[in-house]
Amino acid sequence: METQSDNYDISFFKPTTELAKINRNLTIKLLLIWVIAIFGFHTLLKIIEKPTPESAYISFQEVWPNVQSENTTVAENQIFIKSVLSVLGKLSIQASDRIILDKAVSSIVYKLVPAQSKESFFNQVSEFNKIKDEITSLSDEEYVALKVKITEESASLLNLNTYSLEAKLIPFELIAESMKSYDNKNNELLEAVMSKYLIHNQSFLTDFKFLGFPFHYFYTSVFLLILFVGLCWFYCYRTDKIHEQLGIES
Repeated sequence: METQSDNYDISFFKPTTELAKINRNLTIKLLLIWVIAIFGFHTLLKIIEKPTPESAYISFQEVWPNVQSENTTVAENQIFIKSVLSVLGKLSIQASDRIILDKAVSSIVYKLVPAQSKESFFNQVSEFNKIKDEITSLSDEEYVALKVKITEESASLLNLNTYSLEAKLIPFELIAESMKSYDNKNNELLEAVMSKYLIHNQSFLTDFKFLGFPFHYFYTSVFLLILFVGLCWFYCYRTDKIHEQLGIES
């Protein structure tokens, strides 16, 4: 005597009912739309992107050959320092890259210091390097006094406003040991670091503004969320219609 066994196994890829087949096809279609919307857009960005340097990198390139040959004017040294400081002001900079930039800044700033003031300036930076790693309060009087003094002297040397971001950065970027003995091998790494932070891949999709945002930012941060919600709503809507067509009651 034959016994009947009910098989309740369900496979998305091998549907056994008309409803399951329709549901599978609908799900795949919506998933493809979602994948193309995400990865298709990013692929398009990669295809049309073009390396575009910031103005600071263009200025850097103009004086870099003379900096390497140590044949610079005061104005060229100032341009060089300002371009490097534009990188040091970025939040995303890696610690190893910061050291490379700090060594270059320290060496060039020291060159700009008048001969009669070099030893005094060097001692101030040496002392500040020690204090900033030891203090427990940012209001420490000796720390604040040294920071202000180095800031003012450096700003004067570089023709910067004392209250500018660049001037405020300098005390924290100067390394005393790199002032008097600069390793020229550092230059081999410096150019790569500068291009890493000052050259960006851009296109009309990144330059075009939509509702006040760069289009690529709006697309990935806002539009894709709206699209996802829209696809979910459409899936529910189509599922209800399919149930009606097949005569299935909830």
